[in-house]
Amino acid sequence: MIADVVAPMTGVVWKILVNTGDKVVFEQPLILLESMKMEVSTPSPTTGVVDTILVKPGDAVEEGEKLATVRQILDSTA
Repeated sequence: MIADVVAPMTGVVWKILVNTGDKVVFEQPLILLESMKMEVSTPSPTTGVVDTILVKPGDAVEEGEKLATVRQILDSTA
């Protein structure tokens, strides 16, 4: 299953913390946004592997916009 990583609020992509192919765990910060002079973390929705990253630093994003996808891994060896 592919899970979407979405922007929790409107802002600007400040930093990408992972690369395509990286293994990640549930709630791990993946992308940092800057919004209203605050740093906002965008966590992984599941344990798995980063499948795609759809944004780059400096991109303006809207709340709910898809930023990346994570391919879910169901077994405990992730």
